[in-house]
Amino acid sequence: MTAARRRDRRVYLAGHPFLFSLLAASRRRPVVRLGRTVLVHDADAFRQALTRVPLDREAAGTTGRAARSALGGNEGPAGGMLFDQHGAGHRAARRALADDLSSTGVERLRPVWAAVLEHRLAPLAEGRTVDLVPLARELAGATAGALLGTDADPLRLAAAAGDSAYAAVREHLPGPHRPRRRATADPVDRLRALLGDGGPAGAADDHAARAMLAVAAVTTVVAALPRAAAWCADAGWWDLAADDARRPVLADELLRVTAPSPLLPRVAAGNGTVGGCPVRAGDRLLLVARHAVRAHRDDPDCRRPAEPAVSQLVFGAGPHACPGARLARAQLQDTLEALAPHRPVVVSARADRRAALPGWRSLVVRAGEAA
Repeated sequence: MTAARRRDRRVYLAGHPFLFSLLAASRRRPVVRLGRTVLVHDADAFRQALTRVPLDREAAGTTGRAARSALGGNEGPAGGMLFDQHGAGHRAARRALADDLSSTGVERLRPVWAAVLEHRLAPLAEGRTVDLVPLARELAGATAGALLGTDADPLRLAAAAGDSAYAAVREHLPGPHRPRRRATADPVDRLRALLGDGGPAGAADDHAARAMLAVAAVTTVVAALPRAAAWCADAGWWDLAADDARRPVLADELLRVTAPSPLLPRVAAGNGTVGGCPVRAGDRLLLVARHAVRAHRDDPDCRRPAEPAVSQLVFGAGPHACPGARLARAQLQDTLEALAPHRPVVVSARADRRAALPGWRSLVVRAGEAA
């Protein structure tokens, strides 16, 4: 096991050790049934579960319910939260986001995170260290704020979004839960206060969908960017990151291996078949994206990258695939490009035990000797 893989494995064992030990123990079989729970590890079965089995997007233990809890409690906003919507409501919400997340929309947002990268990485040129986790939080919060049309402080927005996501997810994952810590303010209330009633003009459901996308974007970016940078530092891949032709492939491979959302919890709304295993209405599906894309086994490889049909699965599949995939790729590519001239090395790393997605609480780097 490489140094990069050994380091990255720590984020899984720190945050959800019971869950990921269970998943690792069962991954030799494409699909495993444990009572009314079906564990899905294989890429084809993963895709079948998302595209051929009717899913209850509001059931307890699903991303939709967690999303509803994160921003609106069990009742949630009247219009739905994008992740728990069906049919016409879901299609309308996605159309409302299409412009913001198109190639043109990403280019409009790019100066926002470019400014964060410039000022946050400046200390590396002066021989000082930089913690990439606050950088990722500010980058994610600033981008989410621009997407929502709010002038909320990026770090406060990112903190409230991350805390809300953790508070929701911890209730919906199997395994023992850590005791709640007493907080001075409920994270959902903090997030609501920061978001206010702003955002694009239109129906409340449109704003709710955009707000939920912001939460998803914050948690994904804060998990993915520092982990990807650590892989590059430990593996010595800064030459690849500096190469305009190879950097997009490297970013895709790093997103595949870090699999920022390694597990998709779903509930079947009707009968179907996944990887040859019969599924009944009410069965809980644990779709292990990390295993479906072979992140646990195949290191990033720019010469022989995974086929797109596999690597794309980290963003889901079918009509409910993540609409922010283009944004995530652009942010990671730009971060790698900005880091590459400094050839950073990791000084210290501490895993986050209270994050919705596996990630670092602190990842401190300094410029390498060849910078």
